[in-house]
Amino acid sequence: MYKSALNSALATGILILAFAGTSHAQQSPEPIRIGVSGPFTGGSAPMGESMRNGIRLAVEEINGIGGLNGRKIELVERDDEAKPEVGAKIANEFTQQKIVAAIGIVNTGVGLASIDAYQKARIPLVVAVSTGTSLTKKYAPPAAPENYIFRISPTLDLEAKVVLADLKRKGIDSAAILADTTAYGEAGLKAVEEQAASFGVQVASRERFNIGDTDMGAQVKRAKASGAQALVVWGIGPELAAIARNKDAAGWRGPMLGSWTFSMRNFIDGSGKAGEGALMPQTFIQDVGSSSKNSFLLAYRRAFNTDRIPSPMSAAQGYDGMHLLYLALRQANGTDGPKLKEALENLKFRYQGVITSYNKPFSAQDHDAITQNMLMMGVVSHGRVDYAYADDQKRGALLRMKSQ
Repeated sequence: MYKSALNSALATGILILAFAGTSHAQQSPEPIRIGVSGPFTGGSAPMGESMRNGIRLAVEEINGIGGLNGRKIELVERDDEAKPEVGAKIANEFTQQKIVAAIGIVNTGVGLASIDAYQKARIPLVVAVSTGTSLTKKYAPPAAPENYIFRISPTLDLEAKVVLADLKRKGIDSAAILADTTAYGEAGLKAVEEQAASFGVQVASRERFNIGDTDMGAQVKRAKASGAQALVVWGIGPELAAIARNKDAAGWRGPMLGSWTFSMRNFIDGSGKAGEGALMPQTFIQDVGSSSKNSFLLAYRRAFNTDRIPSPMSAAQGYDGMHLLYLALRQANGTDGPKLKEALENLKFRYQGVITSYNKPFSAQDHDAITQNMLMMGVVSHGRVDYAYADDQKRGALLRMKSQ
């Protein structure tokens, strides 16, 4: 009798636990897992950390309104260390872990090593920072029937076009190019040379440098001796800072222009006075006093207790990219990869982002959201990035729609 009563009690307990488990599952639906990868350590970390903060801020807002049908967004974050082999490993892990989508990618070399895994798994990737043009082109029609790689940052080709247009605006007819030896630097060198030919600017000198180099004095001296009127540099913050110091030490007073990465905090801090006047394309400029007016910057300050964003452009693009991905999830009404891709290609929602007002930012043929009219020239001034031209500052307050 005792044994029978015990068995009955155990059975009742099991039923209660099972009911409680079911009730708990109903109260807490499975989260939507989205992969985030970027360099959170090393020389590229200012871009990666700022991007991640922008993504986290967007997710906080999305989850604050209930997520998607009660399912919260859960970020699965990984540090790719700006190393292609690490990035490739992370991409494979993400696809095996059945994440719904991914957002991130800062370095072009990492992107090139990662995109195949997402494409094969039919999982959308939103590139938030990398400008390597080939990332969204490799699987674009007619190269492949479907393309799962999208981008919310400008392409490197657009950057080069804006830089060369600025050289012509200044009446400069010859320039020297210094580019790092990464895939990013290689693509930048090629893009600048192509645009130089298009704008009628002579490339007087071509020099290269490695990531981690701290003295490019010899390359700068050769570039100056070539008779170039300006110096165009393609790389990331720490090496760009060294080049600025080398240029200043060589007494070269011609303008220095380059990729958007001149806006990185580790360039501005590392170059000091030598970096003043450096010019670069930007999608977003943290205007003086805008932290008290711009809702994104207000939210960023509240969330991270700082007005100092190591890479404001990276933060803005990460934030906008995550919100666009969420809108695609809403439109697809689920997490199926092909349906999510189709939703991104034909977004029915209009979104007022930090960078621009997005109205159908992607199509089946075009997976790049940023067009040339959205870019402005920034200049390092008094230890921060400001608008290089008054007309750009005026345009910055306008809705810069995607040009077709």
